[in-house]
Amino acid sequence: MEDSLIRINYNGKDIILIPTAHVSVESAKLVKETIEKENPDSVCIELDEGRYNSLKDPEKWKNTNVIDVIKQKKVTMLIANLILSSYQKNIAKKLKTKPGQEMIQGMESAEKMGSELVLADRDIQTTFKRIWRHMGFFEKIKLTVSLIFADDEEEVSEDELSDLIKRDNLENVINDLGKTYPQIANTLLHERDEYLAYNIKNAPGDKVVAVLGAAHTPGVEKEIFKEQDIDELNKIPEKSFGSKILPWIIPVLIVALIVYSFYTSINTGMSQLKSWIIFNSLFAALFSILSLAHPLSILTAFVVAPFTSVNPVLACGWFAGLVEATVRKPTVEDVNNIPEDIFKLKSWFKNKFLKALLVVIMANIGSTIGTIIAGTKIIQNLL
Repeated sequence: MEDSLIRINYNGKDIILIPTAHVSVESAKLVKETIEKENPDSVCIELDEGRYNSLKDPEKWKNTNVIDVIKQKKVTMLIANLILSSYQKNIAKKLKTKPGQEMIQGMESAEKMGSELVLADRDIQTTFKRIWRHMGFFEKIKLTVSLIFADDEEEVSEDELSDLIKRDNLENVINDLGKTYPQIANTLLHERDEYLAYNIKNAPGDKVVAVLGAAHTPGVEKEIFKEQDIDELNKIPEKSFGSKILPWIIPVLIVALIVYSFYTSINTGMSQLKSWIIFNSLFAALFSILSLAHPLSILTAFVVAPFTSVNPVLACGWFAGLVEATVRKPTVEDVNNIPEDIFKLKSWFKNKFLKALLVVIMANIGSTIGTIIAGTKIIQNLL
């Protein structure tokens, strides 16, 4: 694997890129041997402060409070993080190593050699937000489905990981990702290549070793000699005018039609209002039942759905999920089992932490379907 090292001379500075697999034992060995042999002034690792702290204290995430997640409207972000991290943990478990072991080794070796440690990566939340803001609706659906149904039973060997690190194989993988998910490839790979390259070439000292995921090394090697706008790479894109106004169009239209119905006649208005309440409440409750929610969570979804459907800043699922997490408090065992349970649909119904998230999702889906059916019926009645 030593042959995979990339050596660059940038303005008199020696830069050594170490391509690694995040779950490979051999990668961790290569990091240790390279840093001890090269004795660099700086060691750059592909981590931001949040992931750095997580690796230093791997048990910290287990203190995540699902109620706080729902209140802060971070359910989607948490699920994406859990799926990705759990997938990596499962592969690492099969290889009898730890996820991020090569980064941990970089941290330990830097301290041992007296090298300055540089956290070279962009904040992961910024990356996720940039991906989400740039993706289209159907691309989001496609990504979510592919993550949920990812095959974590497939065996992966050290030899396969070593083959993947080879440049030809890497470029093929990157090209395939770009074709399937162009926006993800741009934000997750290419933008971070720029960000990493900027921090690596500006790291203190005349000799720098950088520990990178193998997918980044081809891009970083090219970006080292280019100029990067680091402020632009850190920006979170504003929501477009259309995306800001669109969520209000349907609620305003529905309210206007119901008000107009009352103007036409009291009976018509009451009939339209009844349709709105019944369809929203029934479907929100029905989908909560499908998630095997607690009766109080189902009742909450039933009561709040007609009101949250006409207010884009609120969601029926938040209220139902909060009740679920309060009545059925997740245990330490539930949190510990997330890496295994998140890839098994039936476990979402047993794991109280995941169950609360499932209730949020299902209640929101039910309320949305109820809104569409009720809105269609109101328009048909008026016509």
